[in-house]
Amino acid sequence: MHSSDAAPPPPSPAVPPASSPPAPTGGSAPAPAPATATAPDPGAAGAFRTRPPAPEQAVTAEAALSIRGLRKSFSGTEVVHGISLDVPRGSFYGIVGPNGAGKTTTLSMATGMLRPDGGTAHVAGVDMWAQPERAKAGLGVLADGLRTFDRLTGRELLTYVGLIRGMEADTVATRTDSLLAAFDLAGEEGKLVVDYSAGMTKKILLASALIHAPRLLVLDEPLEAVDPVSAQVIRKILTDYVRNGGTVVLSSHVMELVEGLCTHVAIIAKGELLAAGTLDEMRRGGSLVQTFIDMVGGGAVAEGSLSWLES
Repeated sequence: MHSSDAAPPPPSPAVPPASSPPAPTGGSAPAPAPATATAPDPGAAGAFRTRPPAPEQAVTAEAALSIRGLRKSFSGTEVVHGISLDVPRGSFYGIVGPNGAGKTTTLSMATGMLRPDGGTAHVAGVDMWAQPERAKAGLGVLADGLRTFDRLTGRELLTYVGLIRGMEADTVATRTDSLLAAFDLAGEEGKLVVDYSAGMTKKILLASALIHAPRLLVLDEPLEAVDPVSAQVIRKILTDYVRNGGTVVLSSHVMELVEGLCTHVAIIAKGELLAAGTLDEMRRGGSLVQTFIDMVGGGAVAEGSLSWLES
């Protein structure tokens, strides 16, 4: 988790703490259309706009995740500025942006780990902050940098997470065996999680997020610092999960990863949603990397600024 996006870690690796909900607001509005990208304006080079859901628009249960007007400030400085977004069910949704863009803060608010200063988040139509237990029942979370109970073995950690989710012991045992085998961790019996490699740790935490068979996974930098073999295992499991009806929201600053996995993409920078749409819409006939650079800016080095290296 990047320092500018840091959120206080919860006490459990898979079940973020519930908080009392904010006071409900009255009134209703017509159901919105999902966020869609408009065609680029031919009169403005690199222009690209979106029509995200307005903060006051009602959410729809047709979306796996709906966020409306999320805002958050730290030390009097607002770092997330009213982001609204719909994630379609069955999509592999990438949220990309530079380091410090507000991705982690946004996802922490959407998954119940960080209370927003304003706005709402709904999982399959269930309000995360009004009905947190119900919303989290269908949600699996892998938060970057989240502390876990690493003095347990992998099997013990999965067993703990399954039981605290209220699952039957026999079901937990069966799913633990399946997950350890699928993630190639069955041969690590007896090893504590604290002694796992970075790739092994990502895999056991992802297994912890999957054990209760959620329909929505929210993953913050799931492949960061992961070796190629472990990364390939994670990719295969996630693509199979989506193919079988699950929804994945993946946060990353690696455009090539998102372009290779995702069906939909949103670009966030400086705490604002800049664009959202299908992968093809966002690529605009080129590459996602170029769209990202065009929208976020930067990437250039002033001529002669490093001339001293040439000698």
